[in-house]
Amino acid sequence: MQEVVNFITYTDGRRVADTGFEELDGGPKSPGKFVWVGLHEPSAETLKQYQKQFRLHDLAIEDALRAHQRPKVETYGDTLFIVLRTAQMNSVLHRIDFGETHFFVGDHFLITVRHGSSIAYTDVRSRCESTPHLLKKGQGFALYAVMDAIVDQYFPVLEALEEDLLEIEDKVFNVRPTRETTEDIYKLKRQLLEVKRAVSPLIDICNRLIRYDIKLIPEETQPYFRDIYDHSLRINEMVDHTRELLNTALEANFSLLSIMQSEVSKKFAGWAAIIAVPTMVAGFYGMNFKFMPELNWEYGYPAVVAGTLVLCFVIFYFFRRAGWL
Repeated sequence: MQEVVNFITYTDGRRVADTGFEELDGGPKSPGKFVWVGLHEPSAETLKQYQKQFRLHDLAIEDALRAHQRPKVETYGDTLFIVLRTAQMNSVLHRIDFGETHFFVGDHFLITVRHGSSIAYTDVRSRCESTPHLLKKGQGFALYAVMDAIVDQYFPVLEALEEDLLEIEDKVFNVRPTRETTEDIYKLKRQLLEVKRAVSPLIDICNRLIRYDIKLIPEETQPYFRDIYDHSLRINEMVDHTRELLNTALEANFSLLSIMQSEVSKKFAGWAAIIAVPTMVAGFYGMNFKFMPELNWEYGYPAVVAGTLVLCFVIFYFFRRAGWL
């Protein structure tokens, strides 16, 4: 597996060369020049090399190595450390695959560290290189471009979850409600909760990045992070809206299940009342008394049977009219 994906130096927004440690010599310090490094699941030895080269903090290196961090932004001296969670919809397994991207932002450098399910940022880098007048703003604009690509990945994920919600609503209201539908609702709620945990911290992260007390983000690039802030608000609103609709669907499913059980209970009660009539008559004539009416009448048995059937039919008619049968 390739750990170092890219190690490129830019001057005034234009690619100079694919460099390395031996050409870097302590990092570019001239104005308008910065290094953009891309790492993918690096080993401890690789991170130690970059820690020494760019003077990165031990705690930030430890977080970048272990991964499984919550989204956050922290300042370690003259370096900014940011953690974001990425999300992609797995169309084969029909689930969300989450990953992580860690950022080290310093004076004249940007390092991205990818973990887990996360697409490469080659397209992002190409788009930035196609607009050198923006890329010359430095590592701040490169950070914005990658963060914006990560946030935009959540929109197709939420669209897929909304389609799942529509299918669940169709099952709830147009198909016989089942326990499987309830299980599908809880699975979707769990996925939405994971998305919520990944996206919610983005609002605070963007708030910190657009503050002027963070000198590592150039003032001219700070307005770009307001765009990510707006997208984060939209995604949070979409998640909350979908969760509310899902809660409504869950309550409706429970209500329909209760109604269905009530309908079944009504039918049982109606048929039990009908069956009770011949049971009662048979119980009377099953008693061993010597003198009982119509025992010696020629038409006694047909009359009792006919009366029982008529009474059962009358009861059935009234229950059917009331909607119980």
